[in-house]
Amino acid sequence: MQQRIWQTVAMIPTGKVATYGQIASLIGFPAHSRFVGTTLRQLPKNTKLPWFRVVNSSLRISLRGGGEKLQRRLLEADNITFIGERIAKAHQWEATAS
Repeated sequence: MQQRIWQTVAMIPTGKVATYGQIASLIGFPAHSRFVGTTLRQLPKNTKLPWFRVVNSSLRISLRGGGEKLQRRLLEADNITFIGERIAKAHQWEATAS
């Protein structure tokens, strides 16, 4: 299941975000959004996987303890627009399961 999460996250295009639940649904495990978060949290610091493009169902950054600042910087560098603390809905990835 981890491999499928990584593959799906790798497909999120620049300028778009996906939710943990969306990733879980796309890989066929819709009730496992927390597992998606746990899997991404365990990535090595030097990963090339765009983990920062995955956010919570409210289109907000879930990280705490300083990681949210890094994630916001990476998203803004990806041309993601924020409205306050929330990501503009136009940036949500419209992917479908294959």
